[in-house]
Amino acid sequence: MSFRSMVREMKGEVDAIARRRPLPPSARGVRRVAAVASVALPEEAARQGWCWAELPPELLREVLARVEASEPRWPRRRDVVACAGVCRTWRGVVREIVRVPEVSGRLTFPISLKQPGPRDAPIKCFIRRHRATQTYFLYIGLTDALADSGKFLLAARKYHRPTCTEYLISLDKTDMSKGSQTCVGKLRSNFLRTKFTVYDAHPPHAGPVVPKRWPAGDYPVIQINYEVNVLGSRGPRRMNCIMDSIPVSAIEQGGTAPTQTAFPFFNPKSSRMDSSITPLSSQVESKLVLKNKSPRWHEHLRCWCLNFHGRVTVASVKNFQLVASDESAPANEENDDTTLQFGKIGKDLFTLDYRYPVSAFQAFAICLSSFDTKLARE
Repeated sequence: MSFRSMVREMKGEVDAIARRRPLPPSARGVRRVAAVASVALPEEAARQGWCWAELPPELLREVLARVEASEPRWPRRRDVVACAGVCRTWRGVVREIVRVPEVSGRLTFPISLKQPGPRDAPIKCFIRRHRATQTYFLYIGLTDALADSGKFLLAARKYHRPTCTEYLISLDKTDMSKGSQTCVGKLRSNFLRTKFTVYDAHPPHAGPVVPKRWPAGDYPVIQINYEVNVLGSRGPRRMNCIMDSIPVSAIEQGGTAPTQTAFPFFNPKSSRMDSSITPLSSQVESKLVLKNKSPRWHEHLRCWCLNFHGRVTVASVKNFQLVASDESAPANEENDDTTLQFGKIGKDLFTLDYRYPVSAFQAFAICLSSFDTKLARE
C-alpha cells in the first residue's frame, strides 16, 4: 500500500473518532498533523489523553519528518513547534529530526537563537527601533524583501545607568526585566561608551572551564571595542569583537563552535550548571576576533562605501561588516567572508545578517552597541 493510500485510510478513521469526541487539549495545536497521522486506539489510552503518543514510531517519525521538511519558513513553521508540544514522545522525535541552524539554516525553537548560524548562507533578519520607549526588536524576514511583518525573535530595552549604558535582551517583547526568566543576556558599556561587554544569562560552556568568579547569570561572552575616532562622524568607525566563548579553531576546516542544546532556566541566584552545553576543547585556546571591514572612499559619491549586496540602502555611521581578523584567520588562508553585517534601510529600520560561528543572540547584542553614541567615539 502506498503512503498516500495509507494516509487516506487513516484520515477516514480519525474523522470517525473526531465526530465522537473532541481532541485532547494537548493536541489541539496540531489538528492538521494529527488528522494525517492518527489511528484508532484502545479506549483506555484515549481516556488518558495520550492517544497521539501511541502511534507506531516508524509512522510517527515519517509524518513528522515530512512536516518539518515542508515548512522552511515562518509562520507555517509553527506547526513543527506545535508537534513538539503534543507529548514527550513527539517532542523526542521532533528534536531528533530538527537540525541545528548551522546545518539546516532554520530557526525553530528558542534555543536556536543561542546556536551558531549556517555556514553556507547568512540568516537575514532586521531590527526595528522604537525611540520613545528605547526598545529594539529583532525579527527574521518571512520573505526575501528587505523588511516585512517578520517573525519576532528577540527584544532589548536600553537603561541609562550613572556610569554606563545597559541593554537587557529578552525572549519576550513585553517583559524585558532583569529578574525575568525570559531574559537571555545583556549588553553593558563603560563610562565613555567605547567598550562593551556582552553577558549571557546561561553558561556558554559547561564544566570546570567556566570560572567560578563569574556570578550566575552574568557570563561574559563578547568584548566589543571601539577605537576613538579623531575625525568625528566624518570618518568610519573602527571596532573589534573578542568572542570569549568561541575558539579561533571554530572557523578552521572541521572546527566547531560551542552549541547550547537547551535553555537551563535556573534561578539567577543559583550556581547550578547545565550539562547539555558543549564545552570548549581547551580553556587556554585562542579566542576568535572579529573586526569591521574597512570601507573605501568613493571619490564620485564623496563618502565611505562598503558593498552590502543590496541589503543596506541608507548611508550611516552605524553600518558595518565584521570579518575574522588577520590574527584569527587560519594560517596561509585569507578569510574575507562576512560573518555579520548591519546597516540602515529606514529611519528606525535596520538589516542584520549573520552566519557561522555567530548566533542570533550574539549578533543582536553586537548591533545594539552600534546604537549607543558618545563624543569619544564619534
